[in-house]
Amino acid sequence: MLAKRFHELGLALPLVARADLPFAPCVRVGDIVYISGQIPERGEEVVAIGKVGEDVSLDEARKAAELCAANVLFWLDAALQGDLDRVVRIAKVAVYVNAAPGFSQISQVGNGASELFLKILGSRGEHARSALGMASLPLGVAVEVDAIVHVR
Repeated sequence: MLAKRFHELGLALPLVARADLPFAPCVRVGDIVYISGQIPERGEEVVAIGKVGEDVSLDEARKAAELCAANVLFWLDAALQGDLDRVVRIAKVAVYVNAAPGFSQISQVGNGASELFLKILGSRGEHARSALGMASLPLGVAVEVDAIVHVR
């Protein structure tokens, strides 16, 4: 279903490999799935490196946030064995922006992620959200997104 929905929207479904890290990309506890912070990566390629407002434009950062959200959906789909109909609602999203000093359009960057969740899941993609400016992020990426999802 996820691949079909991405195709209908003219988007490419990301294929993310599990990193060799001491934590899981997502964990299900009862009817909640916690998805670890996802960076803007496509396969082996990491995109949008640098500070937003300095090295990375607002538009590039929004697209990076969308890619992070796509990666969140990739792991959610894997946790639900390809059955996103089991998603009750995305409950909470956090968007972390590697912001240059003085950059204040953090929320607009986060909209790239939020809008993708709505496009893919409709009203079930509407969520509470935090968008935070950070001094640094892993690998120097511009954006990272994590989520908490209610499922059945």
